[in-house]
Amino acid sequence: MEKRIKILNVLLVLGIVMILLVFIPLPYYVTKPGLAEPLGPYVNVAGAKKDDGDFMLTTVSMSKANIYSYIGTYTNSVHHLYKEKEILSEGESNDDYQFRQLRYMEESKQAAIVNAYKEAGKSYSINKTGVVIISLLKDMPASKVLKLGDIVTKVGEKEIHSVNDFTNTISSSPTGTNFQFSIIRNGKNKKVSITSKQFKDEPKRSGIGVSIVENIKLSTNPKVEIDSEEIGGPSAGLMFALEIYDQLSEENLAKGHEIAGTGTLDTEGVVGPIGGISQKIIAASKAGAEIFFAPNENGKRNSNYKEAVKTAKEHNVKMKIVPVNTYADAIEYLKNLKSSS
Repeated sequence: MEKRIKILNVLLVLGIVMILLVFIPLPYYVTKPGLAEPLGPYVNVAGAKKDDGDFMLTTVSMSKANIYSYIGTYTNSVHHLYKEKEILSEGESNDDYQFRQLRYMEESKQAAIVNAYKEAGKSYSINKTGVVIISLLKDMPASKVLKLGDIVTKVGEKEIHSVNDFTNTISSSPTGTNFQFSIIRNGKNKKVSITSKQFKDEPKRSGIGVSIVENIKLSTNPKVEIDSEEIGGPSAGLMFALEIYDQLSEENLAKGHEIAGTGTLDTEGVVGPIGGISQKIIAASKAGAEIFFAPNENGKRNSNYKEAVKTAKEHNVKMKIVPVNTYADAIEYLKNLKSSS
């Protein structure tokens, strides 16, 4: 009886230890295949029809590592391990990171709308009103004055409409320049003063220590709404643009196929590389995608496209991987695609 109690006590302690290991975070992040789902429910163009087939959003799942997920990255080739500093900027919290990713998604959606409406010959207008602060570098002057989400509309008397307006103004001034910023914070106008200093890791360069994106407001006809919920990052730009164009156009662009893909997109239609392409290939394949658009990076040696092809072969994925450098490449491929029926 006494021996049995001892065994039970040991098992109980082991059980408690194993449970605790789940909740002890490590200084790493683990990524793995996320979701691949139709974009139709996320995008609503006024008066749009419903066509056969789908354009699919693909995601990567990322979480703080515990001992089990850490070990899992050594036994599963599509589970990847990253150090905290590879994910977070210096001094950035998890909440700060999420804010930055959501702002990247906003930029991605705006670029998608511009490309789709341009391709469809529909009316749109762009109004640029300043730049949004999306990251603050610890130990640099801006971190003591500005907050995430602040919109900078002026530096001194110079109106700011673009990222270049802002960066050129700051970088062209000597170290120790005192800048007067006009900002909008929580809907209220405010003026703040910040003095530039040298960057610790780049002593020949000075600044105030911020990352920014343009504050763009779009007006479209017909109206379009994109509900991306809490999905962050810039990698859905290409696929959002295809879904929007499909809803704007009279033709059925998907032609009954299940089409996934990934890639950043700028307002000029250039498709850029993303992280986690291998994991997105697995997610799309599991969701039943037949075709996958992958950034070709103009044939770069280690392009997303080449990594996608390699992953597809290693995991016996039957999807057709299609390389694209631009939004126009994807549109041309789809216009020549035969119907699934």
